[in-house]
Amino acid sequence: MARSRYLLYKAPNNWTENQCKRSRILFDQYPDIKIAFDLVQGLRNIFITATSIETAYTKLAHWYKNVENTGFRAFNTIAYTITLNYRSILNYFINRSTNAAAESFNAQIKAFRSQFRGVKNVEFFLYRLTTIFA
Repeated sequence: MARSRYLLYKAPNNWTENQCKRSRILFDQYPDIKIAFDLVQGLRNIFITATSIETAYTKLAHWYKNVENTGFRAFNTIAYTITLNYRSILNYFINRSTNAAAESFNAQIKAFRSQFRGVKNVEFFLYRLTTIFA
């Protein structure tokens, strides 16, 4: 079981032959782990294969129904988060991009601001930002 932990983080098509054998043994002895693994793979496949908002919305609804049927508390937390934020999650499927660039830029601004221990003159700060990062 200790060596089987890492195969649970990988997609089955990336498993080695040895990991395939371990997974069969693990899933035979612990069927709940197989159910949880299938739920994780189902959510992963939604983000890999869905090409439009409509198909992603439908697949997420089916995945949510599967989570409710299993009764795993950890997945209920994830499902609840998805229901609260489904609009912003579905925006990912418009052009399959995230806001990582904006988050990175915000981190750079925070680091720049902390370097000078606060901002006293906002106009000059914005000028410095545009000259350095533009």
